[in-house]
Amino acid sequence: MFFPIRDDQPTARFPHFTIGLIFVNTAVFLYSQTLGERGLQSFIYSFGFIPELYLDFGASYIVPQWWLATPVTSMFLHGGWMHLIGNMLFLWIFGNNIEDYFGPIRFLLFYVTAGIAAIALYTLFNAASEVPLVGASGAISGVMGAYFVLHPRARVTVLIFFVFIILREFPAKFVIGLWFVYQVLMSLVGSSTGGGVAFLAHVGGFVFGYLLLRLLLAVHGRGRGPTDGQRIYRVQW
Repeated sequence: MFFPIRDDQPTARFPHFTIGLIFVNTAVFLYSQTLGERGLQSFIYSFGFIPELYLDFGASYIVPQWWLATPVTSMFLHGGWMHLIGNMLFLWIFGNNIEDYFGPIRFLLFYVTAGIAAIALYTLFNAASEVPLVGASGAISGVMGAYFVLHPRARVTVLIFFVFIILREFPAKFVIGLWFVYQVLMSLVGSSTGGGVAFLAHVGGFVFGYLLLRLLLAVHGRGRGPTDGQRIYRVQW
């Protein structure tokens, strides 16, 4: 088992929106923990994304007014501390560089759209699911897909759990590539939500981020700013 903990990729701009997303996700989670068991369940079912409900347009349910916004609200809910911490760590490691590339407003639009793309692919294969889909991992997978295109040779420090706990550095394309292969394999083996993890949503978010950045690089080039031949700091939008 391995777990990324940092990268060596500098930024030219302060990642205001990346930090803001981490703050909002954490604040929502802390609030949810004050609701008690039944209150938390109601909160998750109210603001999480439920494919069957959404595709049925709420016809068979008494639904709250905001249910149409659940593809977005679900991105800010988390099922537990480890779910939150893991997602926010990945967002911090990879998100600041993608915000640096896009700028804050475009980064936020990219983040939300990647999350919706992740939900769309998941729903395509789980249309009858009545289990709420929650978490920022679909959107963060989109961020990782973009990072894979922009910074393939960045060095990512990984915490490896194998008999002993050790730290090693690997190229981003290896770390993220291995992560993506695992998501695909887990999506193909049995359920796309094995162990409660929506692997197929991760695949959808990643593919969206990867393809969009390939397109943008083809149109805008690799940007301007300090570079060592591998680092892309930002595009002059």
